[in-house]
Amino acid sequence: MAADQQNAAEPASNKLQDLYTADTFEETLGLTLVVGQTWYLIPHKWFQQCRKHLGFTKDTLSDSDSRDDPGPIDTQELLDPADTSAVRRHLIEEMDFSLVPEVIWNQLVAQFGLVEGAKPIPRIAREYGMFVKYLRVEIHPFPLILTFGSSTETTVKRNFSRGDKLEDVIAEMRKVFNVADDKEVRLWFKYDRDIYETAPAPSSSVQESGLYPSQTVALEVKNEDGTWTRRTRQEIREEEESKGKTSTSTSQPPPPPAPAAPAAPVINGVKKEASPVLPTAKYDKFNRFLSDSNEVEDGKPGLCGLSNLGNTCFMNSIIQGLSNTPAIAEYFENDNYEEDINEDNPLGMKGEIARSFGQLIKDMWSGRYNHVMPRSFKMVVGRFAPQFSGYQQQDSQELLIFLLDGLHEDLNRIKKKPYVEMSDCDDREDPDIAREAWENYKRRNDSVILDIFHGLQKSTLVCPVCKKVSVTFDPMCFLSLPLPVKKERQIEFVFVPMNGQVPIQYKVTVPKEGKISDLLEAAGKKVNLPVERLVATDVYTHRFHKVYSPKDSLSDILDKDEVYVYEITDPKDTSQVSVPVYMKCKKSPNGISPTSLFGQPIFITAPADTNRDELYEQLLKRMSRFVTRPEPGSEWWKTPKEDKMEVEKMEVEKMEVNGTPSTPSPWSEESPTSELSLPNNIQQQTDQEESVEDEWEHQDKMFNIIFCNSYGNVCQFEDPSPDGALHLESKKYIGLEWHPKAKQMFYNEYNGDETCKDDSVDSTLPPKKQMVDLKECLKLYTSQEKLGADDAWYCPRCKEHQQATKKFDLWMLPEVLIISLKRFSYNRFTRDKIDVHVNFPVKGLDLTPFVIAPEHGKAVYDLIAVSNHYGGLGGGHYTAYGKNRNDGKWYYFDDNNVTEAKGDIVTNAGYVLFYQRRSNCSNAKLKDLPAAAGSAAVLQNGATPALQNGLALHNGTNGVSSSDEDMEVN
Repeated sequence: MAADQQNAAEPASNKLQDLYTADTFEETLGLTLVVGQTWYLIPHKWFQQCRKHLGFTKDTLSDSDSRDDPGPIDTQELLDPADTSAVRRHLIEEMDFSLVPEVIWNQLVAQFGLVEGAKPIPRIAREYGMFVKYLRVEIHPFPLILTFGSSTETTVKRNFSRGDKLEDVIAEMRKVFNVADDKEVRLWFKYDRDIYETAPAPSSSVQESGLYPSQTVALEVKNEDGTWTRRTRQEIREEEESKGKTSTSTSQPPPPPAPAAPAAPVINGVKKEASPVLPTAKYDKFNRFLSDSNEVEDGKPGLCGLSNLGNTCFMNSIIQGLSNTPAIAEYFENDNYEEDINEDNPLGMKGEIARSFGQLIKDMWSGRYNHVMPRSFKMVVGRFAPQFSGYQQQDSQELLIFLLDGLHEDLNRIKKKPYVEMSDCDDREDPDIAREAWENYKRRNDSVILDIFHGLQKSTLVCPVCKKVSVTFDPMCFLSLPLPVKKERQIEFVFVPMNGQVPIQYKVTVPKEGKISDLLEAAGKKVNLPVERLVATDVYTHRFHKVYSPKDSLSDILDKDEVYVYEITDPKDTSQVSVPVYMKCKKSPNGISPTSLFGQPIFITAPADTNRDELYEQLLKRMSRFVTRPEPGSEWWKTPKEDKMEVEKMEVEKMEVNGTPSTPSPWSEESPTSELSLPNNIQQQTDQEESVEDEWEHQDKMFNIIFCNSYGNVCQFEDPSPDGALHLESKKYIGLEWHPKAKQMFYNEYNGDETCKDDSVDSTLPPKKQMVDLKECLKLYTSQEKLGADDAWYCPRCKEHQQATKKFDLWMLPEVLIISLKRFSYNRFTRDKIDVHVNFPVKGLDLTPFVIAPEHGKAVYDLIAVSNHYGGLGGGHYTAYGKNRNDGKWYYFDDNNVTEAKGDIVTNAGYVLFYQRRSNCSNAKLKDLPAAAGSAAVLQNGATPALQNGLALHNGTNGVSSSDEDMEVN
């Protein structure tokens, strides 16, 4: 009764399920962001399981494991192993992590706790956007390298927020370098090759100032005589003028010190300091400044480099490729674009992309500069394509897609797009279908980009069931060609047989982009078992981190993962079931003592309906290789009396060493005798252990059989009958809760972890093909293939999705053909680059055999530019080759450096190729058919890419979605 009264007096429960409903919990998670608000990162998988456990999910819960306790929170998987103060890169929200507000985080920690060693990951909501402001939780801080004066040897790294002002950066630098507050200072941004730029006004934010992550910023202190060590453009110009006047009139007194820089102009609402200048060579390297351009007297049109603004080599490479496309350069150089700008196009960029790109091309071909800074162009691109607004390395092909689409819409001569509808293609000839597709597209799209770059391709789908044939003609702006290189990887796994024999380690070769079913098939061949009898798992910290489905992607398996393939019972045998088993051990026999996992998990095959005694015997038989049965009748769980006396003696001796007297004390009830007199707390503990030993459930068994979830946490399942009958399911995990003495005496850890190696472990992949021809890539692109189950096509005749066959064919080729080599692929876990050398011709690429239009005419192309990518996906660098249209020579463009090309243009770094069709290849034979763009007679019949929101799209590789080929490089 007293206990009931005490419980009634306790405050209401603080458990989440008592504080929220599913709807109110969702509302709290969806709190409106406020600047400065704190949110916490939490592993997404844990959070999903937590919501299922609490009943705060709308998902249908079907399996018995779906409501299991998720256990304590482990945030360590979200942290960078090299720097545990930083969050890992490439994490995806709601896939790798979730964000929860502070109130939810505190309640989650109070209810579930944190794993030992884990720590909270708080992040602050910040304001983002240079043009359109929006709030976002800042996951990664903005690192800057701080240095002082002209010395770059001593640097300090500090993290800032993108929303911090430059005055905050200056304040931090004053602290770091011990600069007094009354000293006048100014900030400089350092770029490559020791080029410096004066920073904008201190009131500008880090984001607005154009800084990129880990950029070096230098703090300069004004000299005692009122001068600066570094000088701005205006200061140097005035100094030069001053010296010129002095040389003409030596009788005049020396000029006064150079005045301060003129008032800073206001640009886009941000006050800028005076523009810097690139001085003459007599100034040391610390007096070099970054300017928007470097004017020269002997410049050559087109031979103009582009300054790297911070990981913008990808942008520079593509701009150089387009700049060396004669039709593009002439069009913008002669200001022809001005009359085509369409500011009213809702799908365009108000003409801003066209204007900024046009001005950049004009500067590059003016012959007045040896390099220019594409800062304004980058800002405009970042405004309309936020993925390019930062300073991380990007894919040059992705920028090219955006740029061609943006220029096309900005220069679209169609002011009002009409609605068009395609007729049914059944029982119609290809030329008729192609003509209608092109005319419909042309009614909505007409631009110089369309005239130069666009072609038409045919796509054929055939249903494998009803043989329905679907033919479509889609415009395309370039070809994205797959490389005929077999993509394979090797995966090591440990095979665990069902009979308890020693597990064997194997290595198999599987498709790099395959499924788990491919791994099981390869494993089945090694162990002579059908795929249905195998299950693949990822074992981590003595439990199944993941049990893979055959449909899961092999990319889910990382090289560091420990993959175990278990033999299980035949799924067709409904009388047997294979159940996962964990080893658990209590730290002491006490019923309230915590348990920990140990050993390797196993699968046990047993009848679906059994009882504890039968299951116990089957488990012992399964584990007989590493578990020894105790002698019959032995009371192994009891501690011998002499051992207890020894323990008690050691406790007393330990107390004596620590200063506790062995003589009678106030809490001792009797004087020392021949038997040791223990303190009450030790005596009580000993008595408790003796009683617990007597209370060990089923004293003749080494472990208790319990049910647990996939994390190893105990689930409360009651026996359906008093005799201990059990019903086993494949989703219901079993835990073997070992008595600590039984584990010590009868469990052989060495045998339990023992494996043997198969000879395949030492095998390696055969060497990859060293060189492929470009025409091999074209043949692969135009070959027929079967769609995967995930890419099934909806057949209008069968009224269901079918794995149809698909084939691309080239119908019409443009004046300038852009070819992208699909060197890159990435997914959530892996990134890959194919460095194979592709032999692409510099002259005379004859594509006539690949064009199926009956009267297309010859299609012979010559190379005019190449975008190169060197290195791997962790960094890498972009450059370009370009053939100057004036002198016909090849040049190498490496950011702001331009040199005449030496050696072969064709390398294994070739990525995006620009080909110009020869002028003597006419498509005059094409009368009623859409002709290749470029010739004067057929400009009105040019082609464009497929539409997405009115924008031109590039084609994808046969059967591979474009998302599979995106690249992210950091």
